[in-house]
Amino acid sequence: MAEAVLTDPMLPRRFRVAKAWDELGDVRSLELEPVDGAPIAFRPGQFNMLYAFGIGEVAISISNDAAEAGRLVHTIRSVGAVSDALTKLQPGQMLGLRGPFGSSWPVEQAKGRHAVFVAGGLGLAPLRPAILHVLNNRADYAGMTLIYGARSPGELLYAEEIAAWKSRFDTEVEVTVDHAQRGWTGRVGVVTTALGHALSGVDPGSVTAFLCGPEIMMRFTAAGLIEAGVAARDVHVSMERNMKCAIGFCGHCQYGPDFICRDGPVFSYDQVARRLTQKEI
Repeated sequence: MAEAVLTDPMLPRRFRVAKAWDELGDVRSLELEPVDGAPIAFRPGQFNMLYAFGIGEVAISISNDAAEAGRLVHTIRSVGAVSDALTKLQPGQMLGLRGPFGSSWPVEQAKGRHAVFVAGGLGLAPLRPAILHVLNNRADYAGMTLIYGARSPGELLYAEEIAAWKSRFDTEVEVTVDHAQRGWTGRVGVVTTALGHALSGVDPGSVTAFLCGPEIMMRFTAAGLIEAGVAARDVHVSMERNMKCAIGFCGHCQYGPDFICRDGPVFSYDQVARRLTQKEI
């Protein structure tokens, strides 16, 4: 039975909630540990299928550092029956997990280049493993820039961690909100308004960009990067749509000729640019 648990992609492994904490009003993070004790390994950008027993499964990106052996962290927004059940789990309770699945952020290929991360809202969670990889191996990269946007200051994810990143002298962090609140002294506007300042003095030919957020945000951000001289093949986006089986079998996540779960969720922008502008895809 243990062999089947490790090899059958449709058979969930049992995981225990080791820790659980609130991030925002409707967003909660779960730290998970395998009941079977088998090794955990993933690449930045990959996702797992989390199963709330008796309710169903949902695809959730992994949000912790891939170098942290023996643990998984998932940051989950409660938006439906399954995600709501998952966010209500307490330490010691169980869930099912399949994965990891999918493609990953090209952090190794980006070595020696300037890594630019642009996140919108909860899109920071799938980018976090890649951000942590670059921060932990900062000498391998020519530069690092993070642009993060949220609807309001109260909806900024990982606020304390972002403050720590901003305090580093080897990293540039720009945070912007759509709507300011009393006491907010930072930037106001969509993430594309921060691109010019963030890329000032950076050779666009040396940039590898990582984007995650609403599709319209990624489309306009990619256009801004390309207009600045970044090659479309060096812009990477994470597409997460209707994933059900995670192995390219059910067809729910078909995106033109690709299956998001099997061929993505991370794509270079030149692979998906035309489809992002077409309705009904």
